[in-house]
Amino acid sequence: MEKAVATEKKISSGFIYFFGSFGGILFGYDIGVMTGALPFLQTDWGLQNNATITGWITSAVMLGAIFGGAIAGQLSDKMGRRKMILLSALIFMAGSLLSAISPHDGQFYLIAVRVFLGLAVGASSALVPAYMSEMAPAKMRGRLTGINQTMIVSGMLLSYVMDFVLKDLPESPRFLVKNGRPDDARRVLSYIRENDTEIDDELEQIQDTASQEKKISKSTSWATVFSSKYRYLAIAGIGVAAFQQFQGANAIFYYIPLIVEKATGTAANSALMWPIIQGIILVIGSLVFLGIADKFKRRTLLILGGTVMGLSFLLPTAIKFLVPNASPLLIVFFLSIYVAAYSFTWAPLTWVLIGEVFPLAIRGRASGAASSANWVGSFAVGLLFPIMTASMPQDAVFAIFGVICLLGVWFIHSRVPETKGRSLEDIEEENINK
Repeated sequence: MEKAVATEKKISSGFIYFFGSFGGILFGYDIGVMTGALPFLQTDWGLQNNATITGWITSAVMLGAIFGGAIAGQLSDKMGRRKMILLSALIFMAGSLLSAISPHDGQFYLIAVRVFLGLAVGASSALVPAYMSEMAPAKMRGRLTGINQTMIVSGMLLSYVMDFVLKDLPESPRFLVKNGRPDDARRVLSYIRENDTEIDDELEQIQDTASQEKKISKSTSWATVFSSKYRYLAIAGIGVAAFQQFQGANAIFYYIPLIVEKATGTAANSALMWPIIQGIILVIGSLVFLGIADKFKRRTLLILGGTVMGLSFLLPTAIKFLVPNASPLLIVFFLSIYVAAYSFTWAPLTWVLIGEVFPLAIRGRASGAASSANWVGSFAVGLLFPIMTASMPQDAVFAIFGVICLLGVWFIHSRVPETKGRSLEDIEEENINK
């Protein structure tokens, strides 16, 4: 009976992976919209001298995302990843429509709507990596989970609404086993694994891990996430998520026209070609990652990327100190190098690690916590960057980000385990109780 189920092929693996990661386009869409809209909002609503309101409008999505990630991660353990992804899509659609009808000078209305919109963005950032990692085989998990980043940066570049065709999206096999539905789990595995032997082996491994977790505790709590048994992996995943944003990426993505304006003295709306250039770099970088994702160690790429990113922030400050008359576009050149390094290292690998480093018993809650930590950083950077650049030299602000990047390299070296090519169960067995 089970063998017959295993031979059913109603949904292609490509369909599952593509639409399973499609939620990543939500955040990218929002970044793309605000990057182009911000200079005009400043002009139309008279916000040129109001850095605080500018920061709040920009970062309001991240504020909502803090709560969206935490709530969705917890609910996904009860309702399933699929239902929560669909719900986040509906919230995003509603929030987008409400944003589109913002009244003139409706700063506070737009801030409130973008907080609501952020619930969906935060939810998708927590759910998509978990869903993709649970679906993907270990040998291809980096590449397949990295599709999420391709979706994000494609949304940033294209900034258009796509229809969601998700009615046939199946639940992840690990969630099904955990909730006593092994036959359904086998059916899902039959869509995305090559043969019955591979299906049998993986299903047995998933069942063993789920059984062990059930014996330990019938329910998890936040105390479980940070217990001595899981603390090492929880800190690793949550720490990577936080560092990704505190390294300053969104300061560039949101404010690049204003950065160029301050550096060169030109009008911000004449610098709108730079977001397009940054978007192209991000898309190319994400495609590069898909080609190398499972060929290089996760830690190696993160250490390399973080080092280049840190130097890209620090070198302009050093050069300007040594050569005061250096071209003001120097900072833009180095920021482009930063974006290139970020695009195929920290940008996709953060979500890969979040999806694969957490043990099954805490995966929902821990993924939600990691997503919230990521959005805390994004919110803080989005809110504080214009205020910081208004009160101190722009070079000094970027130097601070450079130091944070190098601290991230230290964190990877000292606190993050290698996960490339290992099953989720092997990662858990090798690293718990550290």
